[in-house]
Amino acid sequence: MNGASREALAAARESLDALTDNTSVDAAKLSGELAAVTALLDREVSLRRVLTDPAQAGEAKAELAGRLLSGQVGGETVDLVSGMVRSRWSQSRDLVDSVEELANTADLTAAQQAGALDDVEDELFRFGRIVSSSTELRSALTDKAATASAKSELLRGLLGGKANPVTERLVVRLVTQPRGRSLEAGLESLSKLAAARRDRMVAVVTSAVPLSDQQKQRLGAVLAKLYGRQMHLNLDVDPTVLGGISVQVGDEVINGTIAERLDEATRRLAG
Repeated sequence: MNGASREALAAARESLDALTDNTSVDAAKLSGELAAVTALLDREVSLRRVLTDPAQAGEAKAELAGRLLSGQVGGETVDLVSGMVRSRWSQSRDLVDSVEELANTADLTAAQQAGALDDVEDELFRFGRIVSSSTELRSALTDKAATASAKSELLRGLLGGKANPVTERLVVRLVTQPRGRSLEAGLESLSKLAAARRDRMVAVVTSAVPLSDQQKQRLGAVLAKLYGRQMHLNLDVDPTVLGGISVQVGDEVINGTIAERLDEATRRLAG
């Protein structure tokens, strides 16, 4: 992707991260719904052209997407897709590719939340090795004459109960909906998504007042340098901290609030 599509995908990724960082959102359910939207847009060429038509107002396209999807998928999915069609896309196919990426990323997020992302990444790699070493298996999985249900049944026989459910879902979707890609290219793409997800960290930042864009960028850069990994900031405003900021990364808390310093002073006086 390039130009407008690259910017639109970056914005969509941020929206997905903001959603799935909320533990009340079912990432696996979100993934399944986004996969269904991918299949719809891949099948209905005229619809995706309308939804990516630069001559149409973004809000009008979002309203159309909302009418089509409401009642079929959850509100989070409707909001995500509506936000995506508000953006500009260089090609209509880029929208489909991006919705599919979000579906896969949501599933990988579900694995990450369950502490199983490393397992999924390893299973995708090993499945790719198995496919590359078995001409017969590869032929069965890529046979255009075979039905999607037959391929799904074959994969569930191979992976069911042996691989993580997320791995199984990702591979079944790839094989039954290849969308013009080779099996090897699809598995490589999934592996890259898993690796990118694993390298991402989340920092919960609490401040007395909202941070400016410049402050957020500077804090993100400092934390990325400190931890050596990409950092996503979840921002929370809490006037009771009085001033400064508190940053939590995993189990580690970096507390620089006035309230914390007052509490510490009180503890020392009491001691």
